[in-house]
Amino acid sequence: MFGEFKEVITKEFEMTDIRLMTYYLGIEVNQREDGSFISQVGYAREILKKFKMDNSKSINTPVECGVKLSKHDEEEKVDPTFFKNLVGSLRYLTCTRPDILYIVGRVSRYMEDPTATHLKIAKRILHYIKSTIDFGLLYSTSNHFKLEEYSDSDWGGDIDDRKSTTRFVFFMRDTTFTWMSKKQPIITLSTCETEYVAATSCVYHAV
Repeated sequence: MFGEFKEVITKEFEMTDIRLMTYYLGIEVNQREDGSFISQVGYAREILKKFKMDNSKSINTPVECGVKLSKHDEEEKVDPTFFKNLVGSLRYLTCTRPDILYIVGRVSRYMEDPTATHLKIAKRILHYIKSTIDFGLLYSTSNHFKLEEYSDSDWGGDIDDRKSTTRFVFFMRDTTFTWMSKKQPIITLSTCETEYVAATSCVYHAV
């Protein structure tokens, strides 16, 4: 069927059959016997080199536990164009790196008026990427289709507007296929309420 489809298409359009996909818009695809492994190793190396972090030390976590960020930080201001460039580069890396999605989302909130503290947190993510540059997602071949979802939320984690942040990830077997980290649209008044909002977001996303 695929052969017939390609034959028909090539008669109508000028195109080349490049066989199995190995690379697409910075995303590398390694198609193996146990499944397809996708990553952005080359793109991650480009980011490290671009921001002169390719020779920096490695760190095992993308952010320190308990870090609080604010728009009203009194530290020295930094170049917003440089900061936006850095954060934008990190955001594209979250296509295959859900492990950095939360903290990249957090620093994205301060692109209009960034300070030295915000830049320090963003650069720490680069240190973490250097130590985990080979990380990616394995989409394994299996007939087991058990759907699992995990969600969590902080309570009033944004100290500027007291809104919470919802995070969730969906698995099919042991394969991650969708994930999200987003500030909640309302101010919740209890930990129970904020977890309820997070769970509702997951149900809506699944539907």
